Order: sequence, then C-alpha cells, then structure tokens
Amino acid sequence: MQNPADDDRDLQARLRRVLTACAAMGETLAYRDLARRAAVPGPHGIHRLTLALETMVREDHVAGRPLLAALAVSRAQRGPDGGALPGRGFFHLLAELGRYDGPDHGPAAAACHAGEVARAQAYWGSRDLPGGV
Repeated sequence: MQNPADDDRDLQARLRRVLTACAAMGETLAYRDLARRAAVPGPHGIHRLTLALETMVREDHVAGRPLLAALAVSRAQRGPDGGALPGRGFFHLLAELGRYDGPDHGPAAAACHAGEVARAQAYWGSRDLPGGV
C-alpha cells in the first residue's frame, strides 16, 4: 500500500503537468475537467483536488513563483464579465498569505484572479516541466 503522502505528491505532480499544459495554451480549466484529466480518484475527488490545489498555492507562494493553481476555476463562480473564477476559498487563501486584501467575489476578486492567471500563464507556459517543478 502506498503512503498517503506519496499519493499527495503524485496527485500534485499530475495536477502540475495538466495545469502547465493549460498555461502553455493560455487556458484555464474547470475543477471537474482538471480532476478528470489528472485522474483524481473518487469518492470525494473534488475535495482531494481542492486540498492539493491549496498545497500548490502555498508551495508556489513560498518559492516566489506565480500560482499555477490559479488556472483551476469553478464553473459556478463567475466574475462580473461572466468569466470563470476559482472558488471563494482561493481568495481566502490568498488573503491568508498576504497576496490579496479584498472580497471573495466581484470586480476586485476578478481583477486579482486575472493578474494571477496572467502571471501563471507567462511563467508556467514558457516552461517544459515533464517531471513537475
């Protein structure tokens, strides 16, 4: 039986590969589609996905890298222009890390997310990271 910590690292490596490909294409990806492409097992696959994305945000933040997890978005959460945004927990985590000081929805959240996406796509989209980070 594999160690749960190894499972988490494997999941994060798969998520990073999928999201790096999205960055190279200038795209974002809905949570459910990301879970499918990264082969996140159920039950509770979306919950596992969000925990892994939170870990990725923390790791990228500490390493001074743009947030690759910003490319993962919710189909339900929309900005004022109708564009997909991450779930509200993304903005709460950014606030906890000192990267954002605003509401978890609306124009300020959409602007924050747009900036994070642009930085992530510019940085991660220009890299060939077959083995992860």
